[in-house]
Amino acid sequence: MRGNVVVQTIAAVLALALYFLPAVVADRRKRHDVLTLALFNACLGWTVFGWLLALYWSLQPNPPKNIAGEVEQTRKLVRMRAFSSALLVRVQRRASARDRSDR
Repeated sequence: MRGNVVVQTIAAVLALALYFLPAVVADRRKRHDVLTLALFNACLGWTVFGWLLALYWSLQPNPPKNIAGEVEQTRKLVRMRAFSSALLVRVQRRASARDRSDR
């Protein structure tokens, strides 16, 4: 009887470990949203689709911490490059016009 309880306890621990495997993987991979993923896993992990989705999510790379800031930084960089290119074209046009008028 006592051996049966030990086997059932071990089986329950293994079942819980398997159930929360996506959350453990996310924690080991140092995901920033591990709590959200663990809650998703706890709530929807009982469905096979929810568990698979949580496992897929846990294997994805970390999202950027500040997406809006990165987008704004990229936009600024693109605007600066466009301005520099336009300025360079304008300077080249003036230089070529000056060369033509010097002749």
